[in-house]
Amino acid sequence: MATKEMTNAGTNHLQGSGSRLPKGKRGGIELLLVHNVEYLGKQGEVVEVKRGYAYNYLLPQGLATIATEHHKRMVEKHRTKLEEIARERMAGLRSLLEELSRTSVTIEANANDEGHLYGSVGAPEISRSLKQQDLMVSADQIVLQGPLKEVGLYTVRVRLAAEAEGDLKVWVVPSSGDSTSK
Repeated sequence: MATKEMTNAGTNHLQGSGSRLPKGKRGGIELLLVHNVEYLGKQGEVVEVKRGYAYNYLLPQGLATIATEHHKRMVEKHRTKLEEIARERMAGLRSLLEELSRTSVTIEANANDEGHLYGSVGAPEISRSLKQQDLMVSADQIVLQGPLKEVGLYTVRVRLAAEAEGDLKVWVVPSSGDSTSK
């Protein structure tokens, strides 16, 4: 019997929390974005999303919070500070992009005599090579149309943020362990 009461208490808690969330004009849930969310909005904006997107992604990841009047007032109060922080962040990203555009990365890979790689070069290998040059770019910020499967020079897109994209030169060369004269 205690188990049934606990189950009902948990269910009532979940049902109760849904009724306290602010409803939007279209029946969704109003949230205040804590961080920029691609294809949804920027930090400080009030957005209306479906219930599942709010509960399963935005709220647990800390990307948004419930849009109460208090939170809205706090964002308005701190909007200039938030904009200044965002400008500084973008300036840092743009300087990193400028440095990346002046940089080229050389990656050695096993290749046959025709220049076809035995494996492929992907975003993780490019990211590792950049980190060796003290340029911190994660693999998910490197946009490839597909893996690099041949020796040569490639121009790879780097997307640090929605407003900060640039190109990087990647040289894929045969590894020095390969012997072409047999």
